[in-house]
Amino acid sequence: MSRKIHPSVVGAQPFQLTARETFDGPIFETPEGKERLEMALSRYPQKQAALLPMLHFVQEKKGWIEPDDMAQVAEALDLTPAYVHSIATFYTMYNKHPVGRHLVQVCTNISCHLNKGEEVLERFLAETGARQGEISDDGEFTVIEAECLGACGFATVVQVNDRYFEDVTPEKVADIVAELRSTAVGTEGGS
Repeated sequence: MSRKIHPSVVGAQPFQLTARETFDGPIFETPEGKERLEMALSRYPQKQAALLPMLHFVQEKKGWIEPDDMAQVAEALDLTPAYVHSIATFYTMYNKHPVGRHLVQVCTNISCHLNKGEEVLERFLAETGARQGEISDDGEFTVIEAECLGACGFATVVQVNDRYFEDVTPEKVADIVAELRSTAVGTEGGS
């Protein structure tokens, strides 16, 4: 594992990084998968409580969570696949479909709305060539609207993977996209 993670923060690690991995076999049979599962289980009195951290781990590694991943998490935690599926699909923070290398979430809630959040969203779509919720042709971007990113004092807020951009205006979008395009795989977001 590239970085040491203390069990107390196992569920709070970055979950949407630019570097993605593919797995030929079960994710929890990899050395890192075993370690992260053991750390999460050491933190909670019941296996079920480790569900969200393990879903975060899968998404951190792959960028999204597919039904087979949910079944692997269910098996590792002695849960039913249906239960894991119900939790993974309830939370919007989990991607159930592949996303671009940069997942751009633009807040359009009240504070951001009053600070041109919709215009910022439209500029991101135009600058990246993506349609909302879809991967751009170059595979670099998925742009979505976010209900609230919890930084209302810094509107308009944009989250790209695990990084926040504050006070974003439509005029700043082109520079942000250019910066993201120039970022090498694995150098952004703590990878």
